[in-house]
Amino acid sequence: MRKLFIIGIGAGNPDFLTVQAIKALSGLDVVFLIDKGREKAALAKLRTEICARYIDNKAYRVVEAADPERDRATAHYETEVAAWHAKRAAIYERMIREELADGQHGAFLVWGDPCLYDSTLRIIDQVAAMGTVAFEVEVIPGITSIQALAARHKIPINRIGEPVLITTGRKLAERPPHDAVVMLDGGCAFAAVEDDDDIFWGAYLGTNDEILASGPLHECKDEIQKIKTDARARHGWIMDTYLLRKTVAS
Repeated sequence: MRKLFIIGIGAGNPDFLTVQAIKALSGLDVVFLIDKGREKAALAKLRTEICARYIDNKAYRVVEAADPERDRATAHYETEVAAWHAKRAAIYERMIREELADGQHGAFLVWGDPCLYDSTLRIIDQVAAMGTVAFEVEVIPGITSIQALAARHKIPINRIGEPVLITTGRKLAERPPHDAVVMLDGGCAFAAVEDDDDIFWGAYLGTNDEILASGPLHECKDEIQKIKTDARARHGWIMDTYLLRKTVAS
């Protein structure tokens, strides 16, 4: 039986890998990578460095495939994501069937944690449902950008007895009246927030390019928007996360 690991590799620092992840990596035969183009070359390079650092099997192979196109401008978000997942599932099925032999161990390396705002597990479920290749799956959790953000700002994520919403920039406008952690904000959704919040923001968390900013939102929003624009122009991409915390009246 083939064995497939879905390994959370943290938010960008190789030291974020757990002991469980390192143990799984050490015995891999195949690592599956999805090439997201030149803009994300630095992320692919970091995955390669992690493999070289932790995989003991010197005969392991890296199998790459190009990420299928996705229309990010469509108004039909769920429909487009479903179509994109189906394309990815077809690619994953071929990679596993053709490149991972019976009895071998393979892995997809997932940024942060595979169970939080990542599509890999859903796609692997689609592959299993095809019934064309049999494999066992093990999921290994990782350090999320949320944890890294809180650690770098030296703050707890939640306040005593209070809830925290984890959402996306696209859904921020639907936020109920309590604190929120925002991921996948391709724009600057925080700029439209009119409430009296504090923001704790970070980009490229755990990497040498890490950037942090914090303070009252109304004072910081313009500065953070400029930082994001400049950083995206410099690197070609940006991954950022932030906590919006309601200001407590004294």
